[in-house]
Amino acid sequence: MSNPSNKNIPRIIGKYTSNNKGPLLFVTAGIHGNEPSGVKALEEVFKQLEKTKPIIEGTIVGVSGNHKALNLNKRYIDEDLNRVWTKENIEQKKSITHEQKEMWQIIEILNQFPEKDFTKRYFLDCHTTSSASLPYVSVQEVNDNDMWAHNFPTYIVRGFSDIITGDIDHYLSRIGMTGFVFEAGQHEDKTSVENHEGVIWLALKEACKLDISKIQTYPECVTRFTEKNAPAQKTFELVHRQGLKDSDVFEMQPGYENFQKIKKGELLAKHNGKEVKSQWEGRIFMPLYQAQGNDGFFVIQEVESR
Repeated sequence: MSNPSNKNIPRIIGKYTSNNKGPLLFVTAGIHGNEPSGVKALEEVFKQLEKTKPIIEGTIVGVSGNHKALNLNKRYIDEDLNRVWTKENIEQKKSITHEQKEMWQIIEILNQFPEKDFTKRYFLDCHTTSSASLPYVSVQEVNDNDMWAHNFPTYIVRGFSDIITGDIDHYLSRIGMTGFVFEAGQHEDKTSVENHEGVIWLALKEACKLDISKIQTYPECVTRFTEKNAPAQKTFELVHRQGLKDSDVFEMQPGYENFQKIKKGELLAKHNGKEVKSQWEGRIFMPLYQAQGNDGFFVIQEVESR
């Protein structure tokens, strides 16, 4: 896929405020350089905001993640930018790899919008998946993240973000911000851009009290996500991770899609030659169909939202 625009993608994609007191909405896109759909969505959102100049409370800022990798359409340069936000890297002020340097540049921008200047600080981290998937929210169960996530009409997965350390949502939650990761669909699918755009507009409505009916492209800008693409809201929790070592031989049974229902006793995969059968009634989550990765699959089960 080519760049979101023919121009060099800037670090700050846009900033918009009506100079009224309120929250900060900090939107990151392209943390992985091969996931440009959030950048495209932000460009469209800021274009519409500048065109119609609606009144909002607080400020929205849109930031490109792995700036260099996005402009080269590569996932990363030296290492995964969504694994470098560890306590250790932050405390030791590590700035060796390209991604560590980009992390500090993003932190520098966030520091221009300190907590004391806002009633609250929200974040939204925009991603896409390598295989086809329904759009979903991945939420870490800290702060009031889970409650906030339930304002958004799609699948919500709890617990997945808790087990991956070093990702940006861990860092932003650690410093007291409220938010989640939004996976909009497959990298190159145009509905991913629609879903990212829709979720950004809804976040502006919920956080910054934007009247979205004032936006020229309303209702398409929201209904494509909420009615056409997104499943009805359901909440899931992680019940199993099929972890892999580098030396393991793992083969997923063919044809599984993200969120597909599975039954007890169903053959899911072969792991070092042994059959892995489901011990659960639930759904498969993130089945591995590529050579790299330390997670064969996850199992999630539907729960009542709190």
